[in-house]
Amino acid sequence: MLIKALFLLAACLSPVLHAATGLITIPATAQRGAVTVFYPASGQNQRLNKVGLPINALPGAAPSAGNGRLIVMSHGSGGSPWEYADLAGVLVEAGFVVALPDHLRDNHQSAQDVGPNSWRRRPQEISSAIDAIAQDARFAPRLKLDRVGMYGMSAGGLTALTLAGGRWSGAQLVQYCKENIRADFYACAGKVFQLKGGMLDRVKMALVPLILRWRFNDPQWHSHHEPRISAIVAGVPYGAAFDMHSLAQPKIPVALISARQDVWLRPQFHSDAIRRVCASCTLLHDFKTGGHGALLSPLRSPLSGLAAQLISDPAGFDRQETALVNQKISAYFQQQLLP
Repeated sequence: MLIKALFLLAACLSPVLHAATGLITIPATAQRGAVTVFYPASGQNQRLNKVGLPINALPGAAPSAGNGRLIVMSHGSGGSPWEYADLAGVLVEAGFVVALPDHLRDNHQSAQDVGPNSWRRRPQEISSAIDAIAQDARFAPRLKLDRVGMYGMSAGGLTALTLAGGRWSGAQLVQYCKENIRADFYACAGKVFQLKGGMLDRVKMALVPLILRWRFNDPQWHSHHEPRISAIVAGVPYGAAFDMHSLAQPKIPVALISARQDVWLRPQFHSDAIRRVCASCTLLHDFKTGGHGALLSPLRSPLSGLAAQLISDPAGFDRQETALVNQKISAYFQQQLLP
């Protein structure tokens, strides 16, 4: 009942809602992947099916006046724009244009570069997505791109924190996994190996750090500066690869979202570790009963195997809380980006 009451209150405090959520895709180029754009439009949303997920939007609609601000999003490993469509719709209702680039070779169609190979490219792909909006005649005249908001979830949260001034390295990831493979196995192994409680679990825990050392033991620190981004929300972010000192004083306002039942990126090693060093970071929300997939909306269902273990909602989790958090994210960006 409390969640429902807070959701209704957040909805009442929102500005005038826009009639429809326009939807277009800016095609990929040699330098970047496709950019999916949600935006304020006139008309009535249609019920669409995107990779098996129900989406409410109006494809190809002419843009209408919004609040003049852009939000860019960075999806998680192997993700797509469609798992973030509900949040995008809430942001569009508040007047934002929302751009979601496909991260090359780390999306729902190709996962060959999941991990540090993708992480190195992602911040530049976010910058390229802003450039694509700036060069698009449908949106450029309606937007001021001096203050752009960014939302990232999971690996996208690492991207967001990199753009906030953080630096990370493959060698830091390798060292972390060497020391914490048992306590935070899936942050290191991803969906490659599954612990099943048998004798082979020890072999897997010994093998994963060796594989990571072979593939990613690069001491170079990676960072990226994008002056147009001026506010960030990082949801259940991958934090263990960072030099934590680099996150102590972010260059721009940062809000964090954590999930107590996250078994993929256990909060004590990721979002909580960031909060311990970042006194200025805002804890926007802490899902007490939510897992790693609590922010994905709509959520793919049914899931099976390891994906279900890592992403599915824990028993008793109420998805009205996700809807409330979407409103809180929108309110945060309105506070940070609007006059």
